[in-house]
Order: sequence, then structure tokens, then C-alpha cells
Amino acid sequence: MNRSVARCLQCLALLVGLAALVFLLWEPHLEGRNAHATVFQVYFNDPFLAFAYLGSIAFFAAVYQVVKLLGHVASNGRLPPGAPKTFRFIRNCALTVVGFVAVGEIVIFLQESDDRAGGVAIGALIGLGSIAVALVATKFERAPAPAGELS
Repeated sequence: MNRSVARCLQCLALLVGLAALVFLLWEPHLEGRNAHATVFQVYFNDPFLAFAYLGSIAFFAAVYQVVKLLGHVASNGRLPPGAPKTFRFIRNCALTVVGFVAVGEIVIFLQESDDRAGGVAIGALIGLGSIAVALVATKFERAPAPAGELS
């Protein structure tokens, strides 16, 4: 991997993190029950929203580690010696997100609602994406360290 590819991937990771942050802050205002609610009512009267924000901490921690790792690759041309530990952290963050999504799906199924499909579909997409990230991080964690530069 050359340095320009690492910088592009770093920018992409930052954009994904920024898009997720914007979505988390903007989407609650679009819900039907929050159409005429105040900001206080939107953010402090919904325990499920607080649960989603708590679960997103692991996502943003993983994005930070990815940006930091790619920054090191872009500046030095190779992975740092502590890369397996970083990949393990990213894997654990992804599995934490999967756990939060699973609990959220259980809560959705236990509530009486006529409109579960949207929440279940979004949860399935987030869960599958997190499982894919965990598998890739595990693969890179177990890969032998390359001798020399990645350029």
C-alpha cells in the first residue's frame, strides 16, 4: 500500500465517521413522534436514543483507531509495531457494536408496534457491517508482519 492510498483511505474513514455523527444528530428530529418536539424532548425523553448513542461510542473509537493507523502508514510507509493490538481493539469495538445492535433488536421485537421492519432492517445492516469489520480486523491481526516497507 503506497502512501497516497493510505491518505485516501484515511480521508474515507474520516468521512464515514463524520457522516455517522451527522446521521446520529439529525435523524431523531425526523421521526414522526418528534416532529413538533423541542430539542430537550427529543434527546432526553427517549431512552432508546440514549442507548443508541452509548453504542455508537465503540464505533467512533474504532474510526479513531483506523484513522490513526492509516496516518502512521501514510507517514512511514508501513504498519507500526503495535498494529496487531490496534486491529484487536477495532475487532472488539465491532463486536461491541454487534452486541448493542442485538440488544436493540430484542427491544424492538418486545415492544408492540406495527412498524418494526425499518428498525430491524437498519439493525441488520449495521450488524452485518460490524461483523464484516470484525472479520477483516481479525484477519489483519493474525497476518504475519511484513518485512520492509509497504510501498
